[in-house]
Amino acid sequence: MGVTKAPAIWSVGVVVAAFIVAAQGSPSSSARRPYSLFEDDGLSRRHGQRHYDFVIKESNYTRLCREKTILTVNGEFPGPTIYARKGDVVVVNVFNQGHKNITLHWHGVNQPRSPWWDGPEYITQCPIQPGGNFSYRIIFSEEEGTLWWHAHTAMDRDTVHGAIVIRPRRGTTYPFSKPHREIPIILGEWWNDDIGQVLADAISTGSDFQSSDANTINGQPGDLFACSGNGTFRLPVKHGKTYMIRIINAALTNGFFFAVAGHRLTVVGSDASYTKPFSADHVFIDAGQTVTALLKARRGRSNARHFYMASRPLATNPQATVDSSTATAVLEYVDAPAAPGDAAHGLPSLPAINDSSAAAAFTARLRSLASKGHPADVPRRVDEHMLVTVEVNEIACAPGEVCKGPHGNRFASSLNNVSFEMPRSDVLGAYYRSAVGGVARTDFPDNPPSPFNFTADDLPPELALTARGTRVKVLEYGAVLEVVLQGTTILGGDSHPMHLHGFSFYVVGRGTGNFDKRTDPAKYNLVDPPYQNTVSVPKNGWVAIRLRAENPGVWFMHCHFERHMVWGMETVFIVKNGKGPNAKIMPPPPNMPRC
Repeated sequence: MGVTKAPAIWSVGVVVAAFIVAAQGSPSSSARRPYSLFEDDGLSRRHGQRHYDFVIKESNYTRLCREKTILTVNGEFPGPTIYARKGDVVVVNVFNQGHKNITLHWHGVNQPRSPWWDGPEYITQCPIQPGGNFSYRIIFSEEEGTLWWHAHTAMDRDTVHGAIVIRPRRGTTYPFSKPHREIPIILGEWWNDDIGQVLADAISTGSDFQSSDANTINGQPGDLFACSGNGTFRLPVKHGKTYMIRIINAALTNGFFFAVAGHRLTVVGSDASYTKPFSADHVFIDAGQTVTALLKARRGRSNARHFYMASRPLATNPQATVDSSTATAVLEYVDAPAAPGDAAHGLPSLPAINDSSAAAAFTARLRSLASKGHPADVPRRVDEHMLVTVEVNEIACAPGEVCKGPHGNRFASSLNNVSFEMPRSDVLGAYYRSAVGGVARTDFPDNPPSPFNFTADDLPPELALTARGTRVKVLEYGAVLEVVLQGTTILGGDSHPMHLHGFSFYVVGRGTGNFDKRTDPAKYNLVDPPYQNTVSVPKNGWVAIRLRAENPGVWFMHCHFERHMVWGMETVFIVKNGKGPNAKIMPPPPNMPRC
């Protein structure tokens, strides 16, 4: 697959004002039937587009023996699945009946020329206030496979998230045999405490975030937790059938290993792009990423009826607060005879919680479907190079404050030692009005301000200090950009799942230690690199990505560990308009939320 080509983007047609104005108002309770997590709900199309109503509201859920009020979409946790085909346009009408501001993001959808519907709070829009509504237009231009949607305000994506299933265009097929059934598997977390209070406590003290009380699979912790057995997610299968498992990591704080006892998985996709198939006993999926895998339902010699599915986090920084629990679900052969006391057949073998080498080994196997004879559309010529350090830092505690972070300071994080400060008005609106200078500086550095041995064991403590700033990077339309994301050992180092809005990119290289611009590019994979929207920067290592800046707009880049993003590990890319009409940002829709 190539990157987005602007001239072909609007072949589906552009009808903006009419459908948004028509969508404003109240959702009809009789016009919608309940959504299903597992099957296409068959919603009718209007004007060639599929429409969903998402009502943000508080709902009561019980986990770990305790009832709690959480924020949901349509009362569901996880939220409803969006179904589409490649090339479709989907309209989601959002009605905020909750008690706080909200925005939604369509993770991994490039939204060509249409950043207005991308969703990050104060980057592309002001939030939807309680009692307000807004209609998002989701444009599936090149994506095909598994993606997801989630809230992009505070830590609300903890419970406000769901799957996106993008099937091939009508008349085309998968690059493998069609599976019997397709099932989203959403890996997440559960906090007994209110997530808003968890955030407030961490910000007020400058400390690390409280860890979750359980990890979850499709919203359930599983059999290993008290009061959870009856709610454990169960996947019914039949012997001999093949099932597509669409695995999504929606967690705020963890990458996960995932496996199914007694079964191997065949990986066929990552981040809505197909990969060369390979078999694995387990997958690794970092926060924000998706993995599509095929499971052949074979009971084996045991002829058992039940097999455990399980997920376990990867923790790369021993100083960080991590929920180390294992979540479980059950694969159930409905065509196997039941037996008295028939229980799930053992836990699958998963790597240790600190086994970063296992995660790296899995990630290294991801390859696109391209070949030497038909290489991927990787740009060979690079116009702009960036080396961006990805750091967990600290900010000096203000006089009179009591801070509980490292060295009596506040936890922070940064890119090239700039700890991003979120503006109070959206960057996109300001840029569109030619007033971006009022909300941000356009001088984000292309290199670290002070080069040092990024992965040394003992770094001087003063390197941990950073400062806040709202600084963005501006790119010419069509420029080819290479970004090397370099991990550091500041405050012990950590892995970082970095997500870029508005683009998928080729991951052309990765390595341990410090990136060497003289020798490492010679080892790049320019034939069949994976094509992703979220890349895992290994602890004390680096990754290199390439993209063509052919999607004009304002696009957020950030770590998908929520605490790192809250602390400032983010920036913004502004891609300028090109010359032709199909290389310019579309006008804003009416009724954009106001700050």
